[in-house]
Amino acid sequence: MDTTFSRILESTTLAIEMVGVGVIVIGIIFAGANYIRDRAAEGAYRALRSTLGRAILVGLELLVAADIIHTVAIEPGLDSLAVLAGIVLIRTFLSLSLEVETEGKWPWQLSKSEPLPERSELAGRK
Repeated sequence: MDTTFSRILESTTLAIEMVGVGVIVIGIIFAGANYIRDRAAEGAYRALRSTLGRAILVGLELLVAADIIHTVAIEPGLDSLAVLAGIVLIRTFLSLSLEVETEGKWPWQLSKSEPLPERSELAGRK
């Protein structure tokens, strides 16, 4: 691979990783500050967990994107692909766990406030 292109990809991967870590750190600071400010309010702890979970989810998504770029473009190979598959599986499990923790439901479930679609609406989707 061209060395200039390789350096650009490495820099891009590093930048995405830094943004991912930054999102997590800023989310922790933001959630902590809000909790300290509103700790006496009802639901403050739940809001803390929800804010932290969302920040971690976004940060993990960025870190997975950086890993994919690094594995596919910079170091293609079966060993790198196997490591990437493991990382993606672990991070996907963490993302699903955090989603359930923050939303209180699986991503594919309707929330309690969402009505079920009418039969006529379902028939119109075909």
